[in-house]
Amino acid sequence: MHWSLLRPVGLVPAALVLTTIAAAAEGGKSAGPSEFLLVAQIVLLIAVGRGLGETMQRMGQPSVIGELLAGILLGPSLFGWIWPDAQHAIFPKTPEQKAMIDGIAQFGILLLLLLTGMETDLKLVRKVGKAAIAISIAGILVPFACGFALGEFLPDALLPNPQARLVASLFMGTALSISSVKIVAVVVREMNFMRRNVGQIIVATAVIDDTIGWVIIAVIFSLALHGTLDIASVAKAVLGTLAFLAISFTIGRKLVSQLIRWANDNLVSTAPVITVILLLMSVMALITHLIGVHTVLGAFVAGILVGESPILTRQIDERLRGLISSFFMPIFFGLAGLSADLTVLRDPNLLMLTGLLVVIASVGKFGGAFVGGTLGGLNTRESLALASGMNARGSTEVIIATIGLSIGVLSQNLFTMIVTMAIVTTMAMPPMLRAALAKLPMNKEEQERLEREEFEKRGFVANLERPLLAVDESVNATFAAHIAGLIAGMRGLPITVLHIGKRAKKREKGSGEEESPEVVVKKAAETVSAHGDAGNVDVTTRVRKSGLGEAIGDEAKKGFDLLVIGVDKVTAAKDRFDREVEDIAAKFEGPLAILAAKGKHLKQPMPDALNILVPVSGSGVSKRGAEVAVALTQAAGSGSLRVIYVATTRDKGAQRGASRGLSQEAGILKDASDLAARYEVDITTTLRVNRAPEAAILREIETTDVDLVVMGVDRIQGDHLSFGGVADAVLRQAKVSVLLVSSGEARQTSTEKA
Repeated sequence: MHWSLLRPVGLVPAALVLTTIAAAAEGGKSAGPSEFLLVAQIVLLIAVGRGLGETMQRMGQPSVIGELLAGILLGPSLFGWIWPDAQHAIFPKTPEQKAMIDGIAQFGILLLLLLTGMETDLKLVRKVGKAAIAISIAGILVPFACGFALGEFLPDALLPNPQARLVASLFMGTALSISSVKIVAVVVREMNFMRRNVGQIIVATAVIDDTIGWVIIAVIFSLALHGTLDIASVAKAVLGTLAFLAISFTIGRKLVSQLIRWANDNLVSTAPVITVILLLMSVMALITHLIGVHTVLGAFVAGILVGESPILTRQIDERLRGLISSFFMPIFFGLAGLSADLTVLRDPNLLMLTGLLVVIASVGKFGGAFVGGTLGGLNTRESLALASGMNARGSTEVIIATIGLSIGVLSQNLFTMIVTMAIVTTMAMPPMLRAALAKLPMNKEEQERLEREEFEKRGFVANLERPLLAVDESVNATFAAHIAGLIAGMRGLPITVLHIGKRAKKREKGSGEEESPEVVVKKAAETVSAHGDAGNVDVTTRVRKSGLGEAIGDEAKKGFDLLVIGVDKVTAAKDRFDREVEDIAAKFEGPLAILAAKGKHLKQPMPDALNILVPVSGSGVSKRGAEVAVALTQAAGSGSLRVIYVATTRDKGAQRGASRGLSQEAGILKDASDLAARYEVDITTTLRVNRAPEAAILREIETTDVDLVVMGVDRIQGDHLSFGGVADAVLRQAKVSVLLVSSGEARQTSTEKA
């Protein structure tokens, strides 16, 4: 073993000794609960847990294993065995002191379930739904039956209440049938199999397992509260759970999304969205508790709804995950490890029962998942990979065991046995799954899908989350709203319409105008919906209440990733944009889409079809323009798309030998054709190599029936807004509408790109 694996825990002994000495001194001063001891416990659990977690990750194991081992090392299994006085000094068993750290851990459970829910991809479940559901049912029934049977035959000495054996047996069945979504997803992601067919099925099955498991746990919790099988209480719990889930995934989904969006857009305090997410989690946890089921179900469902919100920015996501991973996870799993006393396994009978539990859990889950995979249409290799992945219990098992211990379903010894089983199965899963996945071949259909998804991952339109539309009362504003509605409607993106015109306030009060930007956006989205895509968009209206620059700046802070500008006057004298456009662009650092309606779009700003021309040169920005053009053509559902190759510079590179040049140009046009084919859009390509770029584009406009030019352009750094001479010439001289799609950051050079 390389010594670097042990470095993260090198300071643990020194920290342990110093903390012990200080805890002993503090313990002699006061017999009541101590804040000092609470902080000392947190310090040790985080330091040792994170240190061992780092070591485990470097060994190819999940970090949660290190955090569990930290608790075991600090508990009676090792530290308490070697130095019991010191262990009792730091972790006294007085109810008051124990309640302080337990409170943090209990809230940590809710946060862990929130995180698990946020990582749950329901779209993935829907995509492979039938296969995943069939596999999940078989993968749950077999180990559940094994666990239930084991519970029925357990010695009375292992049960805290032998009279309630039914509840304990149900709990054991659930504990053996559930998998850890987090562990499974991490390993599948590490193997780059997350987008592979079998990887998606594995993760989707784990999600379904988790969801069913938490519902069953909620019902068992209700049973445990009443002690017997009370039909009325069980019916209340089941019906209440179903009603809660139904409301959450219908009305609740929209309410959560709107609440997060409102907090992001209106609250000015620090991290308001995180505050709202934590409140949502807590309220939903309280609701499930009032229903009569465990709070973890509410936290889990809250996480799913939060994860589906389109306003959850990466920064918010990372902050929340960082807080949970760095603070609550090591404390919760450390305390779980503290509760597990492995010294009891010195008893041969308990050791044998623990081994039997590991075997039954592994064989039951592996066999059930393998059978489910076979019934679900997977081949033998894919079924083996599925079965290997589903056998990891990880953090989910520990949470379930902790709940069982807290509600009196599990005894201390049985809890230790289950935690041991969770550690063994979780550590065995990564190498087994890696070995199984490494042998899986890829068919042609899967390869084509992966290539398409990889392209979309790097694309511009596919990664948009929040467009902002800035408009006045002009015809150009209506045309811009139509274009923005088509873009947003493709993926059902929420869009904010900011009125910046002088008569904006009058419009907001309700002038009865049917062609307001909001109406236009929704009509465009309906156009998309008519072609079978997302269509529905959530439109929010804002009115400028301050200076133009200040209003745009305030909106820019809210996480918009595209600003669509539709104002009456776009250009000014010479090579300058209108002052209003420049003021808007100066306050928004992200990508811009500037519309200039001309020709027939002045009379018909909401056209039924778009005949688009897009110049390409092989540059990154021209590819962005091509992507937007293809997306608009697909969204409009009718019209045409022409792609023209133009040189991006007038240097020697653009005038090189014909054979080499033609090969490069043909390759660029082929890339554009491949892009269009991915979206099932027909295109016509044109090659213009002997003309200046602007001349080639203008000539193509004159000789064809195009009515919109879409250009990807670079934002050039300077004292005024500029996209280069080519874009300026086309914008001013073209007799058809022009859409300029800019990069986010300004370039320092003046090289012109199309």
